[in-house]
Amino acid sequence: MPSNPVPPPRKILHVDMDAFYASVEQRDDPALRGQPVVVAWRGARSVVCAASYEARKFGVRSAMPAVRAERLCPQAVFVPPDFLRYKAVSRQVREIFARHTELIEPLSLDEAYLDVTASGLPTATETAEAIRAAIFEETRLTASAGVAPNKFLAKIASDWRKPDGIFVIRPHQVAAFLEPLPVGRLPGVGKVMEAKLAELDITRVADLRACGLPALEQRFGRWGRRLHELSLGIDDSPVRSERPTLQISSEDTFEHDLPLEELEPHIRRLAEKTWAGYMLEQGRREQGRIARTVVLKLKTADFRLLTRSLTPGTPPASLRDLGDIACELRTRVELPASTRYRLVGVGLAGFIDADRHIAQSDLFPTP
Repeated sequence: MPSNPVPPPRKILHVDMDAFYASVEQRDDPALRGQPVVVAWRGARSVVCAASYEARKFGVRSAMPAVRAERLCPQAVFVPPDFLRYKAVSRQVREIFARHTELIEPLSLDEAYLDVTASGLPTATETAEAIRAAIFEETRLTASAGVAPNKFLAKIASDWRKPDGIFVIRPHQVAAFLEPLPVGRLPGVGKVMEAKLAELDITRVADLRACGLPALEQRFGRWGRRLHELSLGIDDSPVRSERPTLQISSEDTFEHDLPLEELEPHIRRLAEKTWAGYMLEQGRREQGRIARTVVLKLKTADFRLLTRSLTPGTPPASLRDLGDIACELRTRVELPASTRYRLVGVGLAGFIDADRHIAQSDLFPTP
């Protein structure tokens, strides 16, 4: 009997746009080039969405409070985010990915995994270079790429020669590459786990590997087995092609807490952003998907999170419908009138395929 053929080693790319939002702003406004650009709204509660490499030299990072970024870099140029523009560029980049493989797993607007095992080009490295060249030619933006036998190694590699770089980890290089890395570079090892491992004198991947599977399992259970696998460079998780959208939403944190009756203009403003994202989602697919449920999200001044939702008989068909339903959902909030709110969000959920919605409408017509 012939033996089962051994599948070829996987060839995984992680492609990550460089300082994406800030780079788009610098591309579109020549006056911003070479300047420390911070993409964020100003305000005590705003956070940094992105920072150019010029701003990063001063310690400015994504998710940092905007007021801290301003202290670190007083000369920074603050630019409010324009997510519709960023999504449009992201679609261009995804179209480039699709020329090389159907196996694309987006992680966000600016990064994705690609399985190019069956790519038409001779090597994964050549595929990555072709993708990066096309991105620059068609968007005038740069991207960095990691090439490796699996997802977690590819993601680490893409950060190795940023910006505008590529780093390749070949199968026979995995063990030597991982050994000197701090354990915090492994996926799922955050500050808390890093501290727990440090208590065991485990600070590098080589220490983790030397600890052995039995000791790690005894201390951390199933997670211990996963740590052992990662220390050996084992990650069999597949690249999952883009999954159907489950929800599209926009939210905002206020500079000052507001009562419920003052939220309408903010709800309608966020409804505009959500509706724009919904239109993009419908246009991106050959057969659109219909959102049936409107969601209102609220967070009180004392951080209590509330959600209210409604699935009307007829799905919202316009921005006005979305805004009206979201505002009406405030009547379902049963907290005292004195309650103040620090955050509001508007979302669309309950997605189904358009053809399925049409079939249901034919079976159960609206009276």
